[in-house]
Amino acid sequence: MTEVIATNETILVVGGGISGMTAALEAAETGKQVVLVEKRPYVGGRVTQLYKYFPKLCFPTCGLEINQRRAKMNPNLNIITMAEVTDIKGEAGNYTATVKISPRYVNENCTACGDCAKAVETEFDDEFNYEMGKRKGAYLPHRMAHPQRYVLDPAIIGTDDAQKAKDACKVNAIDLDMQEETIEFKAGAVVWATGWKPYDANKIQPYGYDRIANVITSVEFERMADPNGPTGGKLVRPSDGKEVKSVAFIQCAGSRDKNHLLHCSRICCMASLKQATYPADEVDISIYYIDIRAIDRFEDFYQKVKAKENVSFIKSKVASIVENKENGNPTLHGVDTEGYNRYANEHDLVVLAVGMEPSVDKASFPVEIVINEEGFIEPAPENGGVFAAGCSSDALDVNRAVQHATGAALRAIQVVNRVAATEG
Repeated sequence: MTEVIATNETILVVGGGISGMTAALEAAETGKQVVLVEKRPYVGGRVTQLYKYFPKLCFPTCGLEINQRRAKMNPNLNIITMAEVTDIKGEAGNYTATVKISPRYVNENCTACGDCAKAVETEFDDEFNYEMGKRKGAYLPHRMAHPQRYVLDPAIIGTDDAQKAKDACKVNAIDLDMQEETIEFKAGAVVWATGWKPYDANKIQPYGYDRIANVITSVEFERMADPNGPTGGKLVRPSDGKEVKSVAFIQCAGSRDKNHLLHCSRICCMASLKQATYPADEVDISIYYIDIRAIDRFEDFYQKVKAKENVSFIKSKVASIVENKENGNPTLHGVDTEGYNRYANEHDLVVLAVGMEPSVDKASFPVEIVINEEGFIEPAPENGGVFAAGCSSDALDVNRAVQHATGAALRAIQVVNRVAATEG
């Protein structure tokens, strides 16, 4: 049974991505008791699925390691993974949270040796790699997962594979009798940091994501470029595995569009500029854009990419994509708005820079909340002691999400400080 010791001076953080981790750590390091609830089997969120950051092109693993170390060393922080907040009752300074915890089927004895995965034969689509590869029914979500503990897919429970995993474990870490739990605890304030999800490219019908194998999304391209990703870092066509010689990036795929996402997702231009540096210099790269939104220091990075001989910029909103049935190449149709010339450009691979959609569902939100027309949580007084952090509040890059999460932590601290002052 999971035990949480909490009072109305505790801060609940919902979501363990970069924003949730930041808010939780900042609050815990001021001496506040913090409970962080994350629905995945690990913390770190979508940052763990990035190959590199822009504009420095450094690896997220460094920042992840620092945050994980901070989390391990802080006794004020209680992290609950594979869990979801199902209800919050009360008011600022006096909330009661209900949390459902799904069974991992692996206890804290786990040493992450991997013997259970070797014993299991059943495979599933790998969520971490956006289902571009497979994982075993016993798996470590990714190499830097925190907690560093394996998970058994619930689909193998009751099968021979589950018993094989248990028999292979030398430290008695496999517990096939684990059950779903529901716990309740007090909290004075809530930081909501459930992050974002990539816009569903299947909804952008003219671009043929659901029909053309060699049309992929920017998040899939990011995993493909990673040496630890599904292709070992090789940029290949999904249709036939051939090495890519020509790549097209389509900006605002689902953003700034009344039929899809109304808002500018802010990160897409810079993400595509970053990804344009991944292929070798002999790969032809074309970036189809409405306008490039690179501000502050990002402008310098934009100019560096723009100066590369293998990178071309086409100012155009691509109208449609049609597959060449002979070679599987996507052909882009549209009008170059600088020269007003019609084009039908063929590429080996097309990458859709899909927008950021907030992971906030007002219909199932546990308390009354003010949400704007774009689906983000507004900083409204009516929200009481619930504060949005990072991409729950707006489309933000990692840097700005961390800054925003720190602010959310400070607001939550103010609420519980008032509780302490009143009770004192």
